[in-house]
Amino acid sequence: MKWLQSLKNIFKENTTFKPFLLTILITGLSYGLYKGMLDNFLAEVIQMNEMDRGITEFFRELPGVALVFILAVFYMATAETMYKAGAIIMLAGLGMHAVLPPVKVLATIAICTYSLGEHIQIGMKNTLSLQYAKPGRGGAALGMQSSFSQIGTLAGYLVIVLAFSLLTQNQPYRLFFALAAILAGVSAVLSMRISGESKTDESKRRFYLNKKYFKYYMLEVFYGARKQVFITFGPYVLILFYGANAATISLLFAISAVVCFFFAPKVGRLIDRIGYKTVMVADTLILVIVCFFYGFAHHIFPERIAFIVCCINYVLDAVISLASMASNVYVQELADNQDEVKATISTGVSINHIITVFIALFGGWIWQTLGIETLFMISAALGLLNSAYAASIKTKKKA
Repeated sequence: MKWLQSLKNIFKENTTFKPFLLTILITGLSYGLYKGMLDNFLAEVIQMNEMDRGITEFFRELPGVALVFILAVFYMATAETMYKAGAIIMLAGLGMHAVLPPVKVLATIAICTYSLGEHIQIGMKNTLSLQYAKPGRGGAALGMQSSFSQIGTLAGYLVIVLAFSLLTQNQPYRLFFALAAILAGVSAVLSMRISGESKTDESKRRFYLNKKYFKYYMLEVFYGARKQVFITFGPYVLILFYGANAATISLLFAISAVVCFFFAPKVGRLIDRIGYKTVMVADTLILVIVCFFYGFAHHIFPERIAFIVCCINYVLDAVISLASMASNVYVQELADNQDEVKATISTGVSINHIITVFIALFGGWIWQTLGIETLFMISAALGLLNSAYAASIKTKKKA
């Protein structure tokens, strides 16, 4: 088969890249099922309000903050071992959703457990892809791994769209949590076939703070804050405010994934053509428009039109979020070597997670007490601060 030959051209023959990629695909499918219905499950079955959702997201993001410490504690473990541990923990989280009573505390514990396993695996996927790649094929290996994950996730979203469109009376949340758990179990079993002694990426086990990257760290603070508003509350606005069902939300996720798949390389080329600084400034200026319509559409348009406007803006936010790649190019320009790039970006991700946990917590309170208009205007203000900070960056003149 042509695609199999393509994989053999990218990955080393003496590695277990086949079961690794298969677990990536199945985990993506499981995640698509889980993510596609989670927000509606929390709103419709568990009856979580705006504040509850923020608290849940606070705990969901905590493993991202703790990851650097977890990897430091288990520094002796191989990347393969950590990847398998992540698979088992994700299985446990989904299993909790499938069997535990649907109450707020238990659902939050299940979400936090799944998130822990997910963050551990995210930390290992790139490491293993690069370790299994042939010399000079690291980029292709990362791209192939990402494609397998995206295909699986997209398939999961579409299954939810189909199932929840056909079964409108009794929404089968528990059934599909069980199905997602079964797929996670299959992935965990397959992961046991992955062998090797790959070292975990040292840059993910420590914070790397350097004065010359101060502006990058601040950009990550602003980006993490504004990103979290849409990740946590974007779908919840559509559910609580406009009554969107699980099929609609999952379809929106699927559309966003497809659009981003096609736009990602275009945004990358745009960064190379006009420069990372211009892209970072323009990105957050567009965000102000997106936030305005997300917060005020219901004041301007009839409810049905306002809902469509918000859906379009949700997808648009996903596209402009791709511009976050520009900050990585900025780091690369400042860095003295590739190890410094990896350590700095890894630290940036940790800083990003630290701010997101607080935004999730206070975002729910702001929505509940001051309204969605205030919440998204704050997000727009953070975007403007991001633009102002990006505009202050001094770029190197091209020769």
